[in-house]
Formats: sequence, C-alpha cells, structure tokens
Amino acid sequence: MPFARIDLNKGKTTAYRATLADVVYQGIVGVLKAPDGDRFIVVNEHEPENLIYAPNFLGFTRTPDFILIQVTSTVGNDKESKFAFYRYIADELGSKLGVRPDDIMINMVFVDKSDWSFGNGQPW
Repeated sequence: MPFARIDLNKGKTTAYRATLADVVYQGIVGVLKAPDGDRFIVVNEHEPENLIYAPNFLGFTRTPDFILIQVTSTVGNDKESKFAFYRYIADELGSKLGVRPDDIMINMVFVDKSDWSFGNGQPW
C-alpha cells in the first residue's frame, strides 16, 4: 500500500497541485500496481527557505519549480517497476504541467505490510 508525500515551493495553483497528485496516483496504480482506490497523498507547500536542495547536485539544474516526491510502499519493489515509475512521473509531469525533468526528484521507500495500520490500531 503506497503513501506519497509531495513537497514543492508555495505559489502553484490548486489545479496544479491536484494534477500533480493525480499523476503520482496514476503512476502508483498503473505502474507500481497498487490497488485502485489506494489513494493517500500529502502535498506540502513550503516557503522557499524551507525547501532546501542542491541546485546543481549530480549535474542537474534545479529551479524554484523543484518537486520532491517520496513514495512509501509495499508494492513495486523491483528495479524495472521503480525505473518505469520514475520515467512515467517525469513524462507525465512534463506533458501535463510543463515540469522540467531536472526539477523532479523521486525517493522510494519500501516497507513490510506489518509496518502499516489503516485504522483502529490494527495491523494490516
């Protein structure tokens, strides 16, 4: 079951943030193969001084439009799925929102099913 956190600088519209969340969700379901309806996403907007990143680390050129996406999941933990997810996100955010690929950083965290409780203090 995936949970996504999306961090970006303040200033984007509600529609932009909704599209960003939709693209991540579609990648989680379509590429990582999570069940449809498993939609848990937090979009965090930050003052520029609170989203700290290296603008040129590893040869990328990051701008104030930088987006950090972290997905914690029990599904998609193989190299092919991860790489396909990265490509899907970059392609879709580029085509739907005009986000430059250099401004997208993705981090995947994989956990065991026992690391989740979906409610009532019960393990999954």
